[in-house]
Amino acid sequence: MSSCKNLDGNFTVESDSCKYTDDAIISDYSYETTVVEGNTVKPSTTKMQFKTERKVGKTGVMLVGLGGNNGTTCVAGAIANKLGLTWETKEGTQKANYWGSLLMASTVKLGNDRSGNSVYTPMSNMLPLLNPNEIVWGGWDINGMNLGESMKRSKVLDYDLQTKLYPHMKDIKPLPSIYFPDFIAANQGERADNVLTGTKQEQMEQIRKDIRDFKANNGLDQVILLWTANTERFSAVEEGVNDTAENILSSIEMGEAEVSASTVFAVASILEGSTFINGSPQNTFVPGVIELARQKKVFIAGDDFKSGQTKMKSVMVDFLVSAGIKPVSIVSYNHLGNNDGKNLSAPSQFRSKEISKSNVVDDMVASNRILFEEDEHPDHVVVIKYVPYVADSKRAMDEYTSEIFMGGKNTIVMHNTCEDSLLATPLIYDLVILGELCQRVQVKKEGESDWESFHPVLSLLSYMLKAPLVPSGAPVVNALFTQRCAVVNLMRACLGLAPDNHMTLEHRFESSLAALSADEPANKKMRLA
Repeated sequence: MSSCKNLDGNFTVESDSCKYTDDAIISDYSYETTVVEGNTVKPSTTKMQFKTERKVGKTGVMLVGLGGNNGTTCVAGAIANKLGLTWETKEGTQKANYWGSLLMASTVKLGNDRSGNSVYTPMSNMLPLLNPNEIVWGGWDINGMNLGESMKRSKVLDYDLQTKLYPHMKDIKPLPSIYFPDFIAANQGERADNVLTGTKQEQMEQIRKDIRDFKANNGLDQVILLWTANTERFSAVEEGVNDTAENILSSIEMGEAEVSASTVFAVASILEGSTFINGSPQNTFVPGVIELARQKKVFIAGDDFKSGQTKMKSVMVDFLVSAGIKPVSIVSYNHLGNNDGKNLSAPSQFRSKEISKSNVVDDMVASNRILFEEDEHPDHVVVIKYVPYVADSKRAMDEYTSEIFMGGKNTIVMHNTCEDSLLATPLIYDLVILGELCQRVQVKKEGESDWESFHPVLSLLSYMLKAPLVPSGAPVVNALFTQRCAVVNLMRACLGLAPDNHMTLEHRFESSLAALSADEPANKKMRLA
């Protein structure tokens, strides 16, 4: 029986379809799809080349919400990993790691060896990627507390680790941030002691200056911005206000009320040529911001980190529908006690979160017309409560009721204790790493002379996000493993490798099995140097 092996070291693709230069990896690739026209099904092949720049420039990441639980945990985790810190807990000695990160802690199947054993390699080994240890961190927060004290306040990390990190965190202080009280809960006012003043235009210009100064002072090649601050209420999309690029710029200049802080940050980032990622559920990317990103050819991605309950939901509903089981009722309850929970206790901010959590099952339901009529959906209810005592240790409880064979009913009940920031922080690393990679990948289709970058709306980042933003006309995909396959197969395409599939025909026929070498006995712990 075949077993798994692991290839930890660097590898080289030997193929006429993959060429390495000092500057880039250039691959020839055949993108095969299937076109359905009425009752006719036609295979389609598009030949193209991928070019991936090999050099990863010096990168800075500016977090909006630097002093919050996610922001402090993100910086603390990168420092702990860079220094190789260990610390003591009641379970024993712990060591810094990047567990929970798709790109830093998961593996992908590279292929099979000659004996038919599956060979896996770290996803970070596939292409040259940004290392979180090398990121320069900075950002803004409406609260001026230094990150050492913020780390203590958040109560996320073990005490012994906090004491070792404190000397490295205490001198990091957030820059003054934008504070528009109408967009977040009133209970956040008590934290707002580090805020910008002036008109919306003046505040945006200050953010732009902060980005330029951060880049210059740290000798950076590029800066990426990521919103991990409070959930805002939804902005009203209004004609003449935020519906076009011209109008959103004019509205900021005139101080229009329906322009949120996150939108001002996004516009500032775009104007400075910096990728902007939204980790909260509000509609930061109003139509005018999307149009501006397309005009300036700057990447944007969102919305809302997919870390705990919703990630499980995207797996569970995919399983049920794919198995021919009809989910008819999904009830999700959460309670949490961190500042995110406090902000979400306000109805307008909860509504933003409710929308992002509720839409996660739509594409999976729509994929099966045997189970669901058109426009039929399961009953789906989401409840979030603020319970200060549980702090960052969010509780999530879900009940899935489904219809099964011959009128039967099936109920699955799940309890999930989510260490909120410890699950969200690796997603921040992943979003930044994958977003940076996308800046170095271009494609050229057969017959064309110019290289083309990805669409400014980076839908490839959907794996990490509850409510994926996609280009106009593109389908929204929420199924978790489909999203992961997109990332893996894009990396394979950059190396001229075919998409991974699970047919394993080499193990399905007598002739194929006989041809496999039997020289090496199966050993599940074997590793390749």
